[in-house]
Amino acid sequence: MIDGGFVIDAVTHAYNLDRSNYRAGKYAESLAQLIYGLHVGLSGDGYRVEEPQRFLKNWSVQELAHILFVESGIDLAVHHVLPLQTLYDDGLCSYEKSLEIRKLYPDRFLLYAGVDPLRGTAALDDLEQQVEALRPSGLKLYPAAWLGEAFKHTGWRMDDARIAFPLFERARKLGIKNIAVHKGLPMGSVPIEAYKVDDIGGAADAFPDLNFEIVHGGMAFLDETGMQLSLFPNVYVNLEVTGALIVKRERWFAEALTGLLKWAGPARIMWGSGTVFCHPQPALEKFWRDFQLPDDLVKVAGMQLTPEIKRMILCDNYARYAGVDIEAVKERIANDAFSKQRAQGNITPYSFKDGAHAQ
Repeated sequence: MIDGGFVIDAVTHAYNLDRSNYRAGKYAESLAQLIYGLHVGLSGDGYRVEEPQRFLKNWSVQELAHILFVESGIDLAVHHVLPLQTLYDDGLCSYEKSLEIRKLYPDRFLLYAGVDPLRGTAALDDLEQQVEALRPSGLKLYPAAWLGEAFKHTGWRMDDARIAFPLFERARKLGIKNIAVHKGLPMGSVPIEAYKVDDIGGAADAFPDLNFEIVHGGMAFLDETGMQLSLFPNVYVNLEVTGALIVKRERWFAEALTGLLKWAGPARIMWGSGTVFCHPQPALEKFWRDFQLPDDLVKVAGMQLTPEIKRMILCDNYARYAGVDIEAVKERIANDAFSKQRAQGNITPYSFKDGAHAQ
């Protein structure tokens, strides 16, 4: 919690960035270096892993949980299975790690399944398996994969009735209502076409009973993203990476948030740290305690960030989106090991030690 307010982190990753996990050579390296570059460029002082070898490693779920629930004010987090097996042997965030999270921390995490739509019927079978084992709250998708011996970067569209719609239909049949898709940030040195948001509306219109979550909302294609929010009540924005801008690129963050607010207000904007890409605490602290829109941007957004609006973004919007009973979660975690460790205070960033984690 932060100042007594419950905080939900809508996307987190226990990455496996170890070189031994690379499958697609230079493309896996390119994405890994992008993630590390974002970490170095956007992390606050004292929250930056300076040595690449300490960051480009296989992060454990225990480390992730300690960072979120002991070292920061996050109370509940969402962990995504990442289906990037054409780049990394385990997909970058493996299904097995989500299984481990479900076993160790069922009160602290929600889970998203993750499949590659370009695998066709195999993706549908994969989704069936993950839903049975993980009981996920949503589905995570990437808009491209690297295919064949040449690892050709191949995109697909959310409004494609042949590739995307069968997956959405199967998700709906399996009880998954929330579909998150990576947008706005190309995955390394690749063409940007697949990362645009002009395909979201077609999916939202065809499946009005599903929700579509634009991950990295506001990083690029800002007005197009805001317009999707204004046109479709089942489109939401996740601020992964965008939220981290507040620490070192405050004006950029302010302009991005303003661009979303001006189109549709705050009700469908959700906080996401993307941990372990960066430590969640500096951005969370600054957003809640210090950040206000500059006067010129208030005139554009049509509003200032009141405590009520900040609580919407940090908690209430995602709770409504995913059907989270906040009071029930508070009761379950009130005296767990994470809460007890956090209450001791004076926690050093990245201070997890093997054998010392909470369960």
